[in-house]
Amino acid sequence: MLKYKKFKMLGVAAAMAAALGGLSVAAQAQIVKIDGSSTVFPITEAVAEDFQKSKKGKIKVTVGISGTGGGFKKFCRGETDVQDASRPITKQEMADCKAAGIAYLEMPVAYDALTVVINPKNTWARNMTVAELKKIWEPTAQGKITKWNQVNPAWPDAPLKLFGPGADSGTFEYFTEAVTGKSKASRGDFTASEDDNVLVQGVSRDVNGLGYFGYAYYIENKDKLGAVSVVSPAGKAVGPSLETVINGTYTPLSRPIFIYVNAKALQKPEVKEFIEYYNKQAEKLVKEVKYVPLPAKAYAYNLETLSKMRVGTKFGGENKVGLTIEELMKLEAKL
Repeated sequence: MLKYKKFKMLGVAAAMAAALGGLSVAAQAQIVKIDGSSTVFPITEAVAEDFQKSKKGKIKVTVGISGTGGGFKKFCRGETDVQDASRPITKQEMADCKAAGIAYLEMPVAYDALTVVINPKNTWARNMTVAELKKIWEPTAQGKITKWNQVNPAWPDAPLKLFGPGADSGTFEYFTEAVTGKSKASRGDFTASEDDNVLVQGVSRDVNGLGYFGYAYYIENKDKLGAVSVVSPAGKAVGPSLETVINGTYTPLSRPIFIYVNAKALQKPEVKEFIEYYNKQAEKLVKEVKYVPLPAKAYAYNLETLSKMRVGTKFGGENKVGLTIEELMKLEAKL
């Protein structure tokens, strides 16, 4: 009798395990997988949190941070449904996605003021020209430009401590193209991290620190960081802000940021619902995380792109440095 009960209990346990296994498979079918840019992360995370609440836990959204480049590697292998990107898809990534049979929809979701930051105790470099930034960050500066006074003789004879995104970051690619003239053309002797919080800590703890990352991370930490105003060709120092991005005066470090959506993944209802929700809530949530929202018609256009399944990119695999919101909207209108 005991032997029978033992086998009966084992049978019940097996049945329960099978049932739970079935639930696990069902749960997995309700996951939206996202990875990519740390710059876009605050927006996508905010959308994901609100979306999951609206679905009362029935759909789970996972949001990773591998950097734009690292995220595209996963996206073009079909490992993720959505890609956060702080710059447009490159020609190589386009080729990788094509080779893997991955078609995608491109959606600009906000504007960012890529922000150069200093320690609050730094009183000498609150305004910088693009030429000075280039002198600091260009490849030939490695091992040579190691003190502030080597950049500008009026600045102190003090060590230059640099912090920046890693090579897989879209922010790294955009900044280098805007400042040094070529994507990924940068000195390598700096503290690099895909996690912007690491860069925040580095600059905030060193009076001689200088770094760069997305505007939202600066705003979140403005009590322990200073933002550098970039001197325009007209000689006016312009700081990063929502207003200067909107009016186009913060250049060349204003940029659109994106999500890319795997076209095949949109066959899953949860992915399609999430992308619809993203564009319907973007204007409000982009403001909440301190980025610059696009005009309402841009999000309406994204929803139309979704309904009509317009695949491909509007950028031809290239960055458009200094593109204003107005210019982006004109580009949108051509498609």
